[in-house]
Amino acid sequence: MEIPQACLDDLADRLARTRFTRPLPGKDHGVPADRLRRLVAYWREEYDWRAWEARINAHPQFTTEIDGLDVHFLHIRSARPDAFPLILTHGWPMSVVEYLPVIAPLSDAFDLVIPSIPGFGFSGTPREPGWNRRRIARAWAELMRRLGYERYGVHGNDVGSLISVELGRLDPEHVAGVHVTQIFSLPSGDRAELAALGEDDLARVRSLERFMAERGAYLRLQSTQPQTLAHALADSPAGQLAWNLQLFGDSVSDDYILTNATIYWLTDTSGTAALTGYYGNEQPAEPTSFPLGVAHFADDFFPSIQALAERDHKAIVHWSEFDRGGHHAAQEAPQLLADDIRAFFAAAEGSR
Repeated sequence: MEIPQACLDDLADRLARTRFTRPLPGKDHGVPADRLRRLVAYWREEYDWRAWEARINAHPQFTTEIDGLDVHFLHIRSARPDAFPLILTHGWPMSVVEYLPVIAPLSDAFDLVIPSIPGFGFSGTPREPGWNRRRIARAWAELMRRLGYERYGVHGNDVGSLISVELGRLDPEHVAGVHVTQIFSLPSGDRAELAALGEDDLARVRSLERFMAERGAYLRLQSTQPQTLAHALADSPAGQLAWNLQLFGDSVSDDYILTNATIYWLTDTSGTAALTGYYGNEQPAEPTSFPLGVAHFADDFFPSIQALAERDHKAIVHWSEFDRGGHHAAQEAPQLLADDIRAFFAAAEGSR
């Protein structure tokens, strides 16, 4: 993969001509203007896409057509003869770059398959309706079949957690277990359900309610009006960065934030990522029954609530609580995450 220099020159030119909005009075109105200005200046003057392109290209990459769409993926085969296959699915507003830090600590025991979600980054963009999480999960099952894996593990974060759960539902004959960093089980509204929660879970419900009230507007917009959003983001890399930046705190590097924003910009996938990640998805009515493992990181802004997770998933066999890390665990605490993945699949499939 090599991005034409003309595309990078165009990006630099657009960044140089950014028209920044004036700061709004008060605080907590979204991404601060001064942070965006600083990152745009760094993007234009110092950030090195070619260095990150080389980091991605250090791993074998492939594309294959599945269900009429090109699927891009990294495929890192372990040197271990009995390595266990593991497919890892990134979230939004991330890309395959999310998992670069866990490749080394996992690839001694696992064959790693890290695909770009359709409509995200280097995979193809849907040309017809219906590319929801279930259809993506079907594509993942087909990808693993083509690679010759009869039995495999599944891991996901953010939107990737939702896709991974769908893959467990869809392909139970071949999925040994699913490991995720969030379970998106929400309160049903039943007062008796809330009354039965312990203090820790009630605190997480309150945290979740604050997040949705203060920072959840992106969920509503991307799940209802992805095309409207796409018009703005396709015209302004600074706008693309600001939209992505709302879900990146200070715990990940500026380079990581900008690499993801650069990928979305270069591939013009802001609208299609919103479409496939958030639009046209329904919550299945029946609980899952495949082996499920959950790693909860302390600073995740979308906390997993164990009692509600157990309502929706009947075979949670592994639940870890970590006192550090957050929503971007593969970047913030890669060794913790890798060790937890290994522990879950060691129990599921024997020593890893």
